[in-house]
Amino acid sequence: MKTQTTPLLLLLGAVLAQAATAAVAPANDDACACCKAQAAPDAPGAYTATSIYLLDASFTDDSGRQTTLGSLRGRPVVLAMFFTSCGYACPLQVSDMQKILARLPSGVRERAAFVLVSFDAARDTPPSLAKYRAERSLGAQWTLLHGDNDGIRELAALLGVKYRQEADGAFSHSNILTVLNPRGEIAYQRVGLSGGVDATVAALVAACGQAPQPGAAGAPAGVP
Repeated sequence: MKTQTTPLLLLLGAVLAQAATAAVAPANDDACACCKAQAAPDAPGAYTATSIYLLDASFTDDSGRQTTLGSLRGRPVVLAMFFTSCGYACPLQVSDMQKILARLPSGVRERAAFVLVSFDAARDTPPSLAKYRAERSLGAQWTLLHGDNDGIRELAALLGVKYRQEADGAFSHSNILTVLNPRGEIAYQRVGLSGGVDATVAALVAACGQAPQPGAAGAPAGVP
C-alpha cells in the first residue's frame, strides 16, 4: 500500500469528523449540478482533506479492470461493504440500494454510482463478483470491487465499518450505507438494516449540489 500510517490516521480523523456533521437536505426533482458535471482527472491534489478518494488503494472490478475509488469523482455515490456469500444482511442492503436507485429523480439516477466493496479478499475474486452481479441483476451503474486486505481494512476504517472474519470464513460486520458527494466526502450514512431509504434518496439529491469545480474533463475511469 502506498498510503503511510500517519497520513492515513490524519485522513481517518478528518473523514470521521466530516461524517459526524453530514446533513441531509430535502429531495426534489430538479436537475442537479452533478448530473451535468464532468469528472476531474484522478489527481490526489484535487481532493479535499476529507475526501475518501485520498485513500491510495487499488481495487479490481468484476471485469478484471484495476481502478481506484478516485475514479468515481464527479458522481454522487452510494457505497456499501459486503461479501457475496453473506446470507442475510448483505442481500438486504443490496435490495435497499436497488430501491434507492429506483426512487431517484431521473437526472440524478443517470449519474449516480452504486458501489459494493467486498470484505472477502480471498474468495470474492472478480469472477465471483461478476457472478454476483448477474445473480442480482445489477446494471451498468453498479461497480463491484475486490481489494487486498490492507485496502479493505483502510476503507472500512474511513467509513466507520467494523468487521471480522469468523472461523467458518463468513464475516461479522456493521451495516452502513454511505453517500458520497462528487468530491468523495461523506454526505450521509444510514446505519443498520431498517428504514432510511427515503433519507438516502434525499441525501443523494442534496449531494448533487456539491459538484467539483467547472473545467474538468473526461468521464470517470472504470465506472460506466
